[in-house]
Amino acid sequence: MTDKKSSEILGILTGAGFEAYLVGGCVRDTIMKRPLHDTDITTNALPEQITEVFRDYKTIPTGMKHGTVTVVADGIPYEITTYRIDGTYSDSRRPDSVEFTKNLREDLARRDFTINAIAMDSDRHIIDYFGGTEDIRNKIIRCVGNPELRFSEDALRIMRAIRFSSQLGFKIDSETAKAIHNMKNRLENISRERIREELDKLLCGENCVEVLMEYSDVITTIIPEFQKCIGFEQHSPYHKYTVWEHIVRAVNLAPPDNVRLRRALFFHDIAKPICAKFDDTGRGHFKNHAGIGADMTQSIMKNLRYDCSSIDYAVTLIEHHSDKIFNRQDAKKIMSVIGDQLFFELMELKKCDNSAKNDFVLEENQLFDRIIQEGHRIIENNECRNLKNLAINGNDLLKNGLHGVEIGETLKQLLNLVIEEKLPNEKDKLLNYINQRCLK
Repeated sequence: MTDKKSSEILGILTGAGFEAYLVGGCVRDTIMKRPLHDTDITTNALPEQITEVFRDYKTIPTGMKHGTVTVVADGIPYEITTYRIDGTYSDSRRPDSVEFTKNLREDLARRDFTINAIAMDSDRHIIDYFGGTEDIRNKIIRCVGNPELRFSEDALRIMRAIRFSSQLGFKIDSETAKAIHNMKNRLENISRERIREELDKLLCGENCVEVLMEYSDVITTIIPEFQKCIGFEQHSPYHKYTVWEHIVRAVNLAPPDNVRLRRALFFHDIAKPICAKFDDTGRGHFKNHAGIGADMTQSIMKNLRYDCSSIDYAVTLIEHHSDKIFNRQDAKKIMSVIGDQLFFELMELKKCDNSAKNDFVLEENQLFDRIIQEGHRIIENNECRNLKNLAINGNDLLKNGLHGVEIGETLKQLLNLVIEEKLPNEKDKLLNYINQRCLK
């Protein structure tokens, strides 16, 4: 059971003479002994009756038309939905109408996958009409009933199927998989926000490599820019995979709880096919793919309605992922451009990128580990790496006779000299350098 309060809510409904069950993901995760997140409850009580039964609680008419009332208990929201039968889906997303029913089986029959069509009462008794528990045991994602009907009702279920496969490590059964491939174009009817949410969860799944490889046609349906990456051979001594497989394997090497890093890795080489040039030996070169890829990523993520912070993070890392960083001076230079925190994220991205190449490239990761340690020392020592930390400022230069754009250019020059450790970050030494330069 999810918690004592959900058991109490079921008890209140059954005590009032109604049926009530936990349903959906919380039951699936309970059976699988996975961490629980949302708690959904289904009942034969009508929305008005639910509101009356919980008159002593805060209730929110979340979706009265579709039979859902949210009951807030101890600050936690619990969605309670009346058994229902969905009508037609003219928009491939939501039913045009619903019909309430007193029959639990009819309610469970409208759900997407068998593993989500299981109910459980307050005594942990399982009600499973469609073989969901067996599919959990066999690690299978299978639609309830006809897959084509399920996906025509709600095309987002296509993304949910491959997302569950990625998250749970389950295989999609053959009939469901066939319908996914055949009906993927229906995703064009789904809002970008919903696509984005499912994509992020997919990228963080334990089975993302297998899913992204097997269902690349679904990904290119929602992000056509990836089409050229599929099967594109790199013909480079550094690489043993196609562009697409390299991307997918790099994503899987980032921590699963760092969705922003996984997202950046997902897009990091998207521009390689359009930047590819092959020399006389047939070797591939991909000049400017980082900058062009950053621009492509910005456009794609805007289309998927990502927030500005998420876009800036991905674009910055992608733009700099091919930068050469060999020593502490290089580290300070990149820190001066992208900031301290993004420097460490960039180094982790570069390590994941390397780890999805030929084995000899992994040796560079040892260098990157040393650079990361240098980065920490730079911060601990508060070493100058930006204009804010420079020992002199524009006013100092103004007093020494500099004006206009000359001030900004001089400050940047001084910063580079300090970062390269050619000048100490000391005011008198920096001013002396300026004065000597002016005398020449």
